[in-house]
Amino acid sequence: MKKRHFLLALVLLITFTGGFFAGFSYNKQQPIENLTIDKVSPSGKQPEVKQSPEIKQEQSKVLIGYVQDFRDPDVVDYDKLTHVIFSFAHPTKDGHLLMNGESALKNLRKMVIKAHKQDTKAILAIGGWYHISGGESYDYFKSAITNTQSRTKLINELVSIAEREKLDGIDIDFEHPRSREDAKNLALFTKALSIKLHKAEIELSIAVNAKVHSVAGTEINNVVYNSSMFQHVDHVNIMAYDGHWDGSYNAANLSPYSYNENIVKYWTNLFEQNNISKDKLVLGVPFYAQPEDPSIKQISYETIINKDPANASQDTVKLNGTTYHYNGEITVQKKTKLALDYGFGGMMVWEAGHDSKGEHSLTSVISNVLTNANLVAVKDTTN
Repeated sequence: MKKRHFLLALVLLITFTGGFFAGFSYNKQQPIENLTIDKVSPSGKQPEVKQSPEIKQEQSKVLIGYVQDFRDPDVVDYDKLTHVIFSFAHPTKDGHLLMNGESALKNLRKMVIKAHKQDTKAILAIGGWYHISGGESYDYFKSAITNTQSRTKLINELVSIAEREKLDGIDIDFEHPRSREDAKNLALFTKALSIKLHKAEIELSIAVNAKVHSVAGTEINNVVYNSSMFQHVDHVNIMAYDGHWDGSYNAANLSPYSYNENIVKYWTNLFEQNNISKDKLVLGVPFYAQPEDPSIKQISYETIINKDPANASQDTVKLNGTTYHYNGEITVQKKTKLALDYGFGGMMVWEAGHDSKGEHSLTSVISNVLTNANLVAVKDTTN
């Protein structure tokens, strides 16, 4: 009986030893990456997997740039923009949509391709101040959205062009609703268009008057909006410039910082009172300069910098005997911080083609502030 036990033990020992060395010899020939090591907790309890800290990404602040239809799309710095808005398509009174010839359509298509290569959203704006058929756009736009038939036709054409041209959004620029009736029709148009666009995962934004008098600091009442319509758009682009037309002409009121403080406070209060997210609000800044002599044409910020790069740190310049007022780097930086302090969703520029190239680009100034703000926001969520 003992001999049998001895032989059985000997067999088991030989089997175990042989298996061990065979396994060891096999493992020596395997690359390290092919080896699997099973860790067993001494207590028999599986070790708790420690979760990596989740970084909660705050929605990036937008930087939206309008670009005019005659502009060569190559001049736009798409890399810095989150959205680029092609300006403009023109509504007819019966609800059709007009483009400024084949050249405009060609530029639109080129813009879309370039924007998408940089992951920038490409949008088409409808309206503007002047109409392709002559005069202000107001009468054309008003007629188009007043009755159900023309309003429906315009909506269908906008959805159609957005899908056909692979657009990421439509921007409404009705300048400007002047009565409660206008405001009601604009709200109906906006809501109906929003439903169709959002169903197709296409954005809708709207450009709005600043609604604040640049001199008096009071609300402008000859431009009327129905606040309910802001629930149906993704962004509200505030045209916080052109204050020089308030009261008697004064180029210095183009868009000073103090004017923007009043604008930001007005829209903040409006959205808070109506329980609308302030993240929809986008503060607009001008990339052009206004002459003190109204008979002289505006000039671009790029023209001012090309004359002397030192002008980037100023807000006024005298060229060819005329004094121009504009927003330089310091003012634009302050305005961007102002918008962020009030919880706005980002910034908008009119227009991208007016910007300077290189180190004094205002687009870069804004982008840097927004980027730093996003980094700080993300860092705060991980603390």
